[in-house]
Amino acid sequence: MLNIKDFILIWYNSSVYGGGYVMEAIEVSHLTFSYDGKNDILKDVSFSIPKGSYTTIIGHNGSGKSTMAKLIIGLLEAKKGKIQILGKELNEESVYELRSHVGIVFQNPDNQFIGSTVADDIAFGLENHCVEQEKMQGIIEDVASRVGMTDFLSAEPTKLSGGQKQRVAIAGILAIEPDIIIFDESTSMLDPQGKASINAQIRKLHEEKNITILSITHDMEEVAQSENVIVLENGEIALQGTPMEIFKQEDKLARMQLDIPFALKISKELKKRKIFKENVCRLDEVVGKLCRLK
Repeated sequence: MLNIKDFILIWYNSSVYGGGYVMEAIEVSHLTFSYDGKNDILKDVSFSIPKGSYTTIIGHNGSGKSTMAKLIIGLLEAKKGKIQILGKELNEESVYELRSHVGIVFQNPDNQFIGSTVADDIAFGLENHCVEQEKMQGIIEDVASRVGMTDFLSAEPTKLSGGQKQRVAIAGILAIEPDIIIFDESTSMLDPQGKASINAQIRKLHEEKNITILSITHDMEEVAQSENVIVLENGEIALQGTPMEIFKQEDKLARMQLDIPFALKISKELKKRKIFKENVCRLDEVVGKLCRLK
């Protein structure tokens, strides 16, 4: 029988959040994983990612970042510990159901292309989700517009630039309307302009659609635009916090062969010269402050 405290809690969550208890998008508890059964790639890792948040995971090569992404979508099975997606434990029985809530964009988008045209490729996911034929075209045009690829719907995906390919991969994920999108090193093969374009697209997705974003990345400029940062080192969580909290620990990052964003380096120099009063870590913030000063 519910006591009054439990009743009030349920009523509050139902009123404010639209029903049910508030849950994390992803909860990882005491996760350990090994490819060979002997050497652990991930060692007793625990963290949670709130619904609607934007989290980045960083670390040097071999730290376990991409392994974590594969575990979360059920491509790998943990040695110990558990993963919960939207409050439900990931296991053999639930993996296919939970995958319908999670989309992933891989490092190389060529590995995700199925269709002969951009439109066909976006339609592939819709067909797998049994979307009615008459509704597909509207969805395809909508998601293509959101990622700036409307003019390329008849193009062959393999002939697009790296940045355009990633946009098509994102559009294909958006079409199936997942609650969570994982970006696994999705900008690592792009030039600076392509990286900036995809990072802006990721930020736009988060801000406009309130989709939970988990990005595995080496790009510190992207880390700067996220809300939460998890730093992995040798399969363990070395640091965790907001971008600025992480970047303040510059010596620890350097020891882990990680850098701070270029924008923060500029900001720190301008602060030394008393042009800025405080440090900022995003390039758009640096530019905005300079424009206001002028």
